[in-house]
Amino acid sequence: MAEDSPDTPAEHGWPFLANLAKTWSALHTSLSRFQAIIGLLAGLVSIAGALFSVTQFFKPAPGMGEVVAVVQEAKSDKAVSGATIEILTSQNALVTTLTPNSGGRARHPLKEGTYRVRVSHPRFSAEVRQVQVFSGQTAEVRMRLRAGSSSPLEHAERAVNQGVRAVRKLFGL
Repeated sequence: MAEDSPDTPAEHGWPFLANLAKTWSALHTSLSRFQAIIGLLAGLVSIAGALFSVTQFFKPAPGMGEVVAVVQEAKSDKAVSGATIEILTSQNALVTTLTPNSGGRARHPLKEGTYRVRVSHPRFSAEVRQVQVFSGQTAEVRMRLRAGSSSPLEHAERAVNQGVRAVRKLFGL
């Protein structure tokens, strides 16, 4: 009959496993305790990661600021809500068009830089202002609209509308 095979890892020629087994038993740590410690560490890392991502969500993007346009009547300082606010680059490229809320305010995030804000309304003269937006800051621009229209485009639009009304009257339309 053949001899029984060796029972210990060292007898198999794996001294590393034998040393590991001795070290493990010297620590007097059970496998379930080791698993609990690893699970607790993984949970703490997970919570820390979640907290970090929440703080990053509320942090403005790097290089971004915000512009707030406040549109008011020049005479009474009442809010003007039906205006059109255009934000343009310094080269007159349209970035966005906004409509103020009932309080006459509109806000929009923008990259850091110089912009022109143009506000128009059918009952008022158009106003244009330049605004500088800085990273992480809010730039507020107050637009005080005066009654009447002075833009050449508005004059042309009024003349065309008068002509259309005259033609309709002439032909009974």
